[in-house]
Order: sequence, then C-alpha cells, then structure tokens
Amino acid sequence: MARLDVMEVFHGISFPGHLHTQDSLQLALKFPFKDTDILVVSYPKSGTTWLQEIVTLISSRGDPHLSQTVPNWTRAPWLEHYYFASVLEASSITPRVITTHLPYHLLGPALQGSKAKVIYVSRNPKDVVVSFYHFHKMANFFPEAGSFPEFLNRFLEGTLPYGSWFDHVIGWTSQTATINNLLYITYEEMSLDLHGAIKRVSSFLQCPLVEDELNNCVKHSSFSSMKENKMINYTLVPEEIMDHSKGSFMRTGKIGDWKNMFTEEQNQYFKRVFKSKMQDCTLEFVWEKHNKEEPHANEQFPQKNTQNCEKS
Repeated sequence: MARLDVMEVFHGISFPGHLHTQDSLQLALKFPFKDTDILVVSYPKSGTTWLQEIVTLISSRGDPHLSQTVPNWTRAPWLEHYYFASVLEASSITPRVITTHLPYHLLGPALQGSKAKVIYVSRNPKDVVVSFYHFHKMANFFPEAGSFPEFLNRFLEGTLPYGSWFDHVIGWTSQTATINNLLYITYEEMSLDLHGAIKRVSSFLQCPLVEDELNNCVKHSSFSSMKENKMINYTLVPEEIMDHSKGSFMRTGKIGDWKNMFTEEQNQYFKRVFKSKMQDCTLEFVWEKHNKEEPHANEQFPQKNTQNCEKS
C-alpha cells in the first residue's frame, strides 16, 4: 500500500494515506480497549519513539532482546494505521502497547470507562516544528515541506498533517480528571533526567524495577543507543518511502534545536501565537537546556499539571 501522494481528511484533519484509510481511522474510534492496555499518545515528533522504547524496556525489565529484534511499529503499533488489526492479532506481546497520534476529541469516547493506562508525552513546540519539518523533507508520504517559514505558518495555523499541536496538547492534558489512568510526561524530562523519568513511568505502569533493571532501561533507551537500533531508527523503511539521504529520523535529540532554525522575527511571531492559543493552559515548557547547576527535570515536572504556562 504505497499511496504516497494521498492524504486522507478525517474530521477536518489530514492524515498520510500511505498509513491511514477512512476505514482504519473510523475503526480506531471504536476500538475496544482492554483494562490491561498501555496507550502511548503524542503529537508527532514529541518523543513517541522514545516512549515506545522505554515502555518496551520496562515491560521486559531492562532486557533489550524485544526492542532489538522487533520493529517498534510491530510491538507498539499505531491504532489508526491500516495494518493495526492484523499486527495486533498476530502479536503475543503482553501487555498490549498501542500508540496513537489521534486527538482527544476523537479518541476520548473510546476510552471512557476503560482502565487502560494512558501515557501522554509532549515536547516544547518550537523543537516539535523543527523536527517535524526535517521529517517532512525525508518522508515521501507527506506533502512537500516547502520553506521553513511556510511550514512554521502551517504549524501555527494547525493545517499540517495530524492537525493542531495546540488542540492536541490541550485536549489530552486537560483530561486528568476524565481518564482514569493518565500520566503526563515530557520529552525534556526524559532528556534531562532519563533515570527519573523511567522510574516514574515504571511506577505508573505498576512494574517496579530493581536498580540493575532500571539502569539497563536507561542504557538501552539512551539517544545514542536508539540511534543505532534498526528496530526503531526507521532505517528498515525502504528508500522510496523514507529518503534517508535527506536526513536521519533520529537527528540530534537535543533540547533547544529550534534556535538553529528560528529567526528572531519568527520567534517573536511564535511567542504571540503561543500566548494567544495557550493562555488558559496549565503546562510549563522547557525551551532550552539549562546549566548543570540548575534543578533537574524531575523537580520541574510534577505528576499533576498544576503549573502556569511559561510564556517563552
């Protein structure tokens, strides 16, 4: 199923036709979640692959065998992709780990009454848009990325594939009282304190790890380790689908990479839009890496979303 030039529009949001059909999207909204399911949720380029790897390693108690022999799209398949049902049926991995980029207003009803554990990962949107831009340039199932200023405008307008980042983040993170088991974590937390982040996720999954297991999880989910792992770095994807000569799926993994792309004018424009769209949010974002003497991430990201927005 190539369909590289097809975009499916579903509830006003565009999705790559190479991975999605109207049927697969519709089926996702009616999926019968099990109470034992683990659902990884994100807007694209926000730490999805990283969290998939962490959850796999926690479930395997630090043993890297599964994460080094089974592609991430098989062990943590995307709910809305056309191949999801067949992959899930053939899998014997327990508990089931499912991934989605769907916004809460579409998927929320299917989760009502479920005890499935939901982990939502977000990333500061300046780094998201830069990472998404580079991904668009190498992934042939996306429309042409165009220039970065054009791409940034589409991101801020919410017209890129997968819809509005603002709606996605606000939609999911405002559901701590609605979803029985929801953990909110950030890319920056994982980057600044991977040991603490894994410990928090393992506690949420009720899979406590001894120190050796925890250290193995940290080792095998480090950026350098993942970048070399063919099961998650997407080098298994054929060139006609993902042009690896145009970049690497896992580029730098650094906090604050947006500074290498944004002009001062673009940054000011971004701040204005962000302030307008996120004025009622209760989240704080880390926009660049702090000095070592500053507080660790696990002192900045509490379990509940009780902080005021940082206005960059």
